[in-house]
Amino acid sequence: MSARELTEDRVIELAEMFRLMGDPSRLKIIAACLDAPMCVSDIAAKYGMSQPLVSHHLRLLRAARVLRAERRGKQVFYEAADDHVKRVIGDMAEHVCEQPASEAAPEAMDIEDDPRR
Repeated sequence: MSARELTEDRVIELAEMFRLMGDPSRLKIIAACLDAPMCVSDIAAKYGMSQPLVSHHLRLLRAARVLRAERRGKQVFYEAADDHVKRVIGDMAEHVCEQPASEAAPEAMDIEDDPRR
């Protein structure tokens, strides 16, 4: 299904996912879980957050199918739900880190973009 074919229910679901990912704390948690599964205590220590707060965020992110959980013994490890989540976050992180064309050095601009021509 393409973005143009979304039903009203899917649009609402997608908007809710973006709302959840728009919270800085939750976005940090998602980013931490992209490359390797992480447990609550490691996420909490990495970002200086309480374990109950991290658990709350993780519960919301799991319900939205952004993250998935896997129990290993007494601990639960969280990771990106699938490659779609990894690509969306990775692509947007790259986008944010790009230098806008207006700030690029003049020699880096294409001739077609040169306002002097």
